Amino acid sequence: MNPRETYHIEVLASEDEAGARGEDPVRQRISVRTGTVEAAKERALTLFARARAPQRSGAPAEAVRVIDGAGTEVFRWSRFDEPA
Repeated sequence: MNPRETYHIEVLASEDEAGARGEDPVRQRISVRTGTVEAAKERALTLFARARAPQRSGAPAEAVRVIDGAGTEVFRWSRFDEPA
């Protein structure tokens, strides 16, 4: 049996957009418990795709990141990493 770890997924707004409004760039934050970081990455990419959908209010999300239980960023994906 694989030991499960808690990962925190954060969907981020543009730093410039959030800074201009004086807001935290984190738009959405969830925690998931999974046995592998790969599963957390898949969940993060799904959330990011949903946050970039045109029907969302406000500007689309800029990036998503996965943070492990120790507070270390283990994965980051931005709109610039998406294939053209």
